[in-house]
Amino acid sequence: MTTPRSTSPHNARAPQPSSAPAGPGRRTFLTALGALATTTALGVPAYASEAARDAATATEYIDVQLLNISDLHGYLQGPTGSDSVIRGNGGKTYTVGGVAAMGTHLERLREGRRNSLFFAPGDLFSGWEFDAAAFSDEPTIEALNRLGMDFATAGNHEFDKSPAHLVQHMERGRPFPVVGQDTGFPDSTGRRFRGADFPYYSANVVRTRGGRTVLPPYHVEWVRGPHGRRIPIGFIHLTVVGAELMPNSFHPGLKTLDDIGTVDRCAKELKRRGVNAIVLSMHDGAVAGADFNSGSNPSGPAYELALKVSPDIDAIVTGHWHTRFNMMLPDPNGVPRPFVEAGFHGQVINEINLRLDPRTGRVVRELTVSTSHPNTRDVTPHPGLKAVADYWAGQAAVRERSRIGGTSAPLTRTRNALGQSTMGDLAADWLLWAARRPVPSYDDSNIHRYAPADLALAPIAPKVGQSFVRGDLIPAAGSDGAVSFGQAWRAIGYGCPTVCATVTGQQVHDALEQQWSTGPDGVLRFAPLAVSGNVRYAFDAAGAVGDRVDPSDVRIDGAPLRLDRDYRVAAASYTFLGMDGFPALSTYREPYRHPRDFESFIAHVRDRRMLKPSALDRVTAKNAGLRGAAAAAGRITDPPTPVREDGSPLPAAVAAILTAGGPHARLHGGHRPPC
Repeated sequence: MTTPRSTSPHNARAPQPSSAPAGPGRRTFLTALGALATTTALGVPAYASEAARDAATATEYIDVQLLNISDLHGYLQGPTGSDSVIRGNGGKTYTVGGVAAMGTHLERLREGRRNSLFFAPGDLFSGWEFDAAAFSDEPTIEALNRLGMDFATAGNHEFDKSPAHLVQHMERGRPFPVVGQDTGFPDSTGRRFRGADFPYYSANVVRTRGGRTVLPPYHVEWVRGPHGRRIPIGFIHLTVVGAELMPNSFHPGLKTLDDIGTVDRCAKELKRRGVNAIVLSMHDGAVAGADFNSGSNPSGPAYELALKVSPDIDAIVTGHWHTRFNMMLPDPNGVPRPFVEAGFHGQVINEINLRLDPRTGRVVRELTVSTSHPNTRDVTPHPGLKAVADYWAGQAAVRERSRIGGTSAPLTRTRNALGQSTMGDLAADWLLWAARRPVPSYDDSNIHRYAPADLALAPIAPKVGQSFVRGDLIPAAGSDGAVSFGQAWRAIGYGCPTVCATVTGQQVHDALEQQWSTGPDGVLRFAPLAVSGNVRYAFDAAGAVGDRVDPSDVRIDGAPLRLDRDYRVAAASYTFLGMDGFPALSTYREPYRHPRDFESFIAHVRDRRMLKPSALDRVTAKNAGLRGAAAAAGRITDPPTPVREDGSPLPAAVAAILTAGGPHARLHGGHRPPC
């Protein structure tokens, strides 16, 4: 199944024409374009013109097959629930997903093709699937190697750990920090992880200092033409703008450049190098209807880009939005080119067929065809890929049950009248612990110096977004208080890094005040923040909203809060980005990124060995007797968790994004990207 990692020609013999015709005239071409919307709306393959319907007979041109998937997120077994069912032409539904089925479909699609390339516009690994994420996403890379991935664009989730993790570990196989515990796991063949057989690219992710790209911006693949001639195809790669300010991929040391300007510049460079066929693979998307093999009423950033970006781009392959569409869009000169997104979690394989003029290397755009194929499960699973998926599922089941520590008594999210819980206090204590440990030398996420945290804040039941505390730690009967890997993994967070940042004492005070608000019904609402064990504070139960916390009643390590001094606060990136309703913290300074929540929390449990419930004495209420303690604090409402169409819960990280506040709460045409 595996194809070699190379930029040299793929597959076997090339056609042998001695010349190529000029192609359809401009008048015919524009007439054919007029029929385009009708054909794509029916859910049939998208044709650049009527002439493309007979493109297979145009043997005087070089046939190039581009196969792509997007946003796999490590779902080797495939998606579950309603995510596993997609709708196509005429409303027909298909059950889809899984790398074992994908291996079989790819073999069928590649059969007999001289020039075939398989790639992806990002988010292949990282995200939400336990089987892969619990092993540092190494299972996903093993599967992609077996599938014959040729190259990939870096999505925002490829940066969920660090740039060095992507380049040094995922691409090159360097293990760190602890082999067999954090990275370097034995794969399905018994060998230690060796990295990807394919490279990653991004033109617009650069270092904050110096502006150097983290990855190569573009590359050239060579396909076989007549008489052994090699024809270049350029691929430009784009990561979603603002990836460095997304909660999972938050990185002080990175920034993203303007998308259109970056792509146009790369296209000019490729043209100067004599590359006349160019494809854009971009990790940003759009929404364009519900059918996987058609497109209608498109909207979103990738659509806006597609209408404006250089006409030298011959096809645009998108991702990130977890949508499915397949259509042709006119470039700035009015010439159609494919505009596609192949769903998520292995639902769809998109196939673009280009015809290249062997004399010039240009794409004969009139003959372009794009078809999206459902990755149906009604095929014989590819044996090699099935073995990979089954192996890692078994390994994950063992790891989930493995003991990493213990607890002297159950730790739960059950709150007292003042919003405190033993799990909330544990979360805040862990945040402080995490933010008092500098990241190791191999982590290149930061540009600001390390400075330890003074206190930590953890939202328990935020007004928007999702609770940072997701589960309880209740030992199983007869387990002698054991805390398992799986329990700890699911107890805290949604794949965000812990961030330690500088804020003023005034901001700390304001964040505490923002716990209270008055709802439309006039009822006092309470969104409690858990504070680390070195903090004690009192609030005035008789005070007005916005005036309940006297700074003198807030003590950090025994000293009163000073509004005019700076503090280092530890919280999730999600909180600092204003996504769970505490905007006072969003004007932070000198952020320092620590490891991701679930991995860091597991390290904390291992370090502590034995957890003990807190005394729930960190918050007190003054004047509580006036109305009773419960009324004094206000009504606590747990945020609703969004679900799939079939009612099953969404992955925690997706639910957090879809319900978040702050800048990521914006909708695009009624749709919000889930990551």
